[in-house]
Amino acid sequence: MSSCPGVSAVAALDEPTRRRLYEHVVRQTAPVSRDEAAAALGLARKTAAFHLDRLAEESLLDVVYERRSGRTGPGAGRPAKLYRRSGREVSVSLPERNYELPGRLLAQALEESEATGEPVRDVLHRRAHAWGAGLADGPGTGVFALLEKCGFEPRHDGEAVVLGNCPFHALAREHTQTVCGMNLHLLRGVLEGLDDDGYEARLAPSPGHCCVRLEPKAPSSDG
Repeated sequence: MSSCPGVSAVAALDEPTRRRLYEHVVRQTAPVSRDEAAAALGLARKTAAFHLDRLAEESLLDVVYERRSGRTGPGAGRPAKLYRRSGREVSVSLPERNYELPGRLLAQALEESEATGEPVRDVLHRRAHAWGAGLADGPGTGVFALLEKCGFEPRHDGEAVVLGNCPFHALAREHTQTVCGMNLHLLRGVLEGLDDDGYEARLAPSPGHCCVRLEPKAPSSDG
C-alpha cells in the first residue's frame, strides 16, 4: 500500500531533460531507440541513454529489444535497445491514500455474492481479513512497522496503538459503515497474519484518527 515508489518515480521526472525524454517516448506509436530520442531532442546519445535508463529503473518506461534491420540469423547484428511507455500507473498522495484496494475488494465481494448468494458485506469482511493476513513480510515483522508501511501512521497511546491516517479517508467519510467495517476486518487479518496476539483491533472512531484502534488484549481468564 505504500506509495514511496510513486514518490521516487515522480522525483525522477523532476529533472527537465528526463521529463522531456519521457514525454517524447510516450507520444510515439512505436518503441524509441537511444539514437532516435537523442536526435529528436538534440541531445548527446550518452545523455539520452543515461536518462532513458533511469526512467526504466523507475518503471516509467519499459525496455524491449528489436532488430530494426529486418534481418535474422547469423550476421543480423545485435537487437537494438528500445524504450516505450510502461504499463505502470503512478500516483502520489499526501497523506497516503489507497482507494484501489477497497475498490478491488468491493468488486470481488459483489461478484462472489452474486455467484454464491452470500451477503456482500460478509464476503467483503472475509476477503479484507484474508488480504490483511497476507500482508506479513515474514517472521519477526512487527505490527507497528507494517502499519507504517501501509500508510496508517501508527502512534502509541499508552499501551494502545492509534492510527493517525486512514488510507481510505474519503470513502470512509461517505460510506462509513461499509469502509470502516472492511478496515476493521483487514486489520484483524493483519494481526492474525503476524501471529500477534498482544493486540485486538476494535472500532473506536475519534477526531483525527482512523476508525480502528489496536488495544492490548485482555488476559485470558481460562484456568
